[in-house]
Amino acid sequence: MSDTSRPGPLPGPLAGIRIIDMSTVVLGPFATLILADLGAEVIKIEPPGRGDMMRGAGPTPVEGVGPIYMALNRNKRSIELDAKTPEGKDALTELLKTADVFFHNVRLAGMERLGFGYDEVKALSPGIVYVHCAGFGQGGPYELRQAYDDLIQGASGFADLNAIRSGGRPEYAPSLVADKTVGLFATYAALAALVHKAKTGEGQFVQVPMLECFTFFNMVENLYGETFIPARGKLAYTRSVNPNRRPYPTLDGYIGLVPYSDEQWEKFFAIGGKPDVFRDPRFSTYKARTENTGALYALIEEVAATRTTDEWLVLLDEANIPAMRYNTLPEVLTDAHLVATDFFQQVTAPGLGTYRAMRHPVMFSETPANSQRLPPPQLGADTQTVLESLGLGG
Repeated sequence: MSDTSRPGPLPGPLAGIRIIDMSTVVLGPFATLILADLGAEVIKIEPPGRGDMMRGAGPTPVEGVGPIYMALNRNKRSIELDAKTPEGKDALTELLKTADVFFHNVRLAGMERLGFGYDEVKALSPGIVYVHCAGFGQGGPYELRQAYDDLIQGASGFADLNAIRSGGRPEYAPSLVADKTVGLFATYAALAALVHKAKTGEGQFVQVPMLECFTFFNMVENLYGETFIPARGKLAYTRSVNPNRRPYPTLDGYIGLVPYSDEQWEKFFAIGGKPDVFRDPRFSTYKARTENTGALYALIEEVAATRTTDEWLVLLDEANIPAMRYNTLPEVLTDAHLVATDFFQQVTAPGLGTYRAMRHPVMFSETPANSQRLPPPQLGADTQTVLESLGLGG
């Protein structure tokens, strides 16, 4: 069990980097969570009295520190600051003079009205990396629209994949997949700009637009036949949108299995008692299997139902065919591999009690990430300390 009662030194490859973070909800905090885990000092600016709205999302024994907020905001310090007031503006100005990165998801027009557009911030700190998480990129007709995960899943064509697969209505994924994916784009964008700054001393404006980023993510495989001009087929990767692409029922549960090479397919059908299937020209090559995915997956489902999950895992491991046990969400918490690698950790922190946190998943041999350097902060917990360090009143 980890104890976060005493903040340790800033570890990780980003030690010494200071980030002023005015982002809220999921996308921005997910990006700065990763940067914080990697050792950056992240100072989270929150509206006085209410803070980030995620503080109130979900059941919690601690008022103002909800479970989603906790997952997104460890290793950060929180200060309450209203940039619309003279005092708040002065404090943010002094903070930005000390920062390497200014990170926010406020619409640019709003930041410019406050006096913290890119040009104004660059004047305060010429080497600043100014990361703006936007809904839509500049120059298009959607530029001034608001954006949320559901809207971007729909506008990017991602929700349509469910309709293509089912033949029914479009559906959103049951996960904030657009927010988190674009958060990863924002993370690498900030890191790339920091590398440029380290080489040249030059900061820059970085915009991370949700629609463009998530459409890029979605269309890598789903441009498919429309990649070529003229088109050579339909949009959407046939394997991904096949309705039979799902965990397969066994005699006692479900299993995920993915024979991939020709050799693995031949072995799989031999083990399943259907050795002649691989000789069928519809399934004997990768190209043919791609074109006949529906029939192929139907055969897998038929074969998978002949044995228990444990029996399949033994046979498939012996044959070097990729397979995994299907986990329900509760079973993920006790998965043998995740337990062995200490992925879910019990943490104790003052004011929060004991809670479950996820270890940072990326390994560094020389500059390890630290998932538990600082607990998720109470609203404004660091206001006095941070402002006094700048010579301002708390």
